[in-house]
Amino acid sequence: MLDLIENLTFTIHSGASGGMADMLDKILTGLENLFSLPAGEILPTLLPGLSAMANLHPLFVHFPIALLTVFFFADLTASIFQKPDWRKAADWFLYLGAVFAVMTMIAGLHAAETVPHTEDVHEIMETHEHLGIAIVTIALSLSVWRLIAKPRLKGMANTAYLILAAGMWLMLVFAADLGGLMVYHFGVAVTNGSAADTEEQSPHHHHDHEL
Repeated sequence: MLDLIENLTFTIHSGASGGMADMLDKILTGLENLFSLPAGEILPTLLPGLSAMANLHPLFVHFPIALLTVFFFADLTASIFQKPDWRKAADWFLYLGAVFAVMTMIAGLHAAETVPHTEDVHEIMETHEHLGIAIVTIALSLSVWRLIAKPRLKGMANTAYLILAAGMWLMLVFAADLGGLMVYHFGVAVTNGSAADTEEQSPHHHHDHEL
């Protein structure tokens, strides 16, 4: 008789294999060890990346970028090719994007007050902050406009609406670029690895992902 538990195997990077029962046992053991920790250690163990964040701004920032970008291009496409279903879908991307934009702005304003930075970075941060506030203002305005005038959003009114949405999207691009500049060039809110860790890294280091 075929034993499915013993014959269903999986392979990891090293090429080692084990039974599904063994994998399930490791998962259950890991969960048991996790919940045996003190309450204050569970989150850092489960989500070490989140726990290492100096603030919550990086956690929220990708949502308005993605949602408002999809909204703009879906709405633009719906207007050009007369696709009402696309426009209805764009509604929700806009509303969700506006909500996450508010959350991102609040987290960003808090981060600006708590993250150490130089005078050069401060100027970039101020521009980034102003763009963020403008994006939130426009996203909320577009949401209210859409809720009130959606049945009458045609012709020149729709053209003006799309122009405002395009301006918001361009601000998103520039704000994201400045955010990346602060993090990846100036290292804002980034904890550097130890010198020992840096010395151990080889310039020719690569990952072998054999399955």
